[in-house]
Amino acid sequence: MSFTYDDVGATREPGFCPPGFHPLHVRTRIGEGEEVFRRAAGAVMTWEMHRAMGVGIDASADRAAPDVDVTVTLAGMIKAPCRVVWTVEEPRRIGWAYGTLSGHPECGEESFIVDRTGDGTVWLTVNAFSRGAKWYARAGGPATRGLQHAYARRCGNVLRQLCERELEEG
Repeated sequence: MSFTYDDVGATREPGFCPPGFHPLHVRTRIGEGEEVFRRAAGAVMTWEMHRAMGVGIDASADRAAPDVDVTVTLAGMIKAPCRVVWTVEEPRRIGWAYGTLSGHPECGEESFIVDRTGDGTVWLTVNAFSRGAKWYARAGGPATRGLQHAYARRCGNVLRQLCERELEEG
């Protein structure tokens, strides 16, 4: 399958949004410290955060890496095929982005980045650009974009809960 958009890898550039696409930027505070960073990074890189949100994940590898195919299933019936286009693994920044493939209801790219700032605060940033590909995504207009923002906020909330739970148990 091929990508459904031209600017593959463009979410590496903060704030980039191709003409005709809708931008998304949601940043959520996860916690503080190296332990929270390591836990959050692991959950993002291994699909755990997505699975904890209740979405189906069928990936060709256990960890995000370039060219890994991932199909996200929403509400048990909407299948969204994607491919990881880039990853980053630095001492204070880790994450990945995937792009939409044929059959996805949207067209575009989304990144999930965990970073630890100079004061030790850990954040999840979800950046994306998209537009409707299937009729129902286009027909949803602003409501579809509202659902995308809610999904990105939920990613941050679920990741924070995963990290808090581990700290309580550890």
